[in-house]
Amino acid sequence: MPTKKLSGTPSAASSLSKRPEPLTVFLDESLDSDSIAKALAEAGAIVERLTKHFPKGTDDQTWLSLAGAKGWVVLTRDKRIRYRRLERLALQSAGVRAFVFTGGNVTLADTATTLAGAMPAIQGVCASKEGPFICHIGRTGKVRPMD
Repeated sequence: MPTKKLSGTPSAASSLSKRPEPLTVFLDESLDSDSIAKALAEAGAIVERLTKHFPKGTDDQTWLSLAGAKGWVVLTRDKRIRYRRLERLALQSAGVRAFVFTGGNVTLADTATTLAGAMPAIQGVCASKEGPFICHIGRTGKVRPMD
């Protein structure tokens, strides 16, 4: 059987299979835990935690400014943010790309698994859309824009 000669140039398929640059995600106080940080790191994210930079209880405007300036993607569990005008304005003025976990009563372990599983979708949204924006991540890991 004849062997196929290789051209020496990468195929289109191999150039498309390059892994995207890892995202840096910032865990706000509501998600700042070892298990969530570990799961996200194992999913390929670079993880920054609120408690690495600020004490617990730091006002949102302070840490949102840092996250926005660094280009970090914010992960939070604060699903009421859509109703808090000042928090939304702070997020928008910082230029933050935010993802809100809205899974309800879910264990920390299940939250970690869901967020880690959602990382490819989070990367896709961030690659296709500039901030500021807010998206929801539901219990199933589905990512959708906030209305």
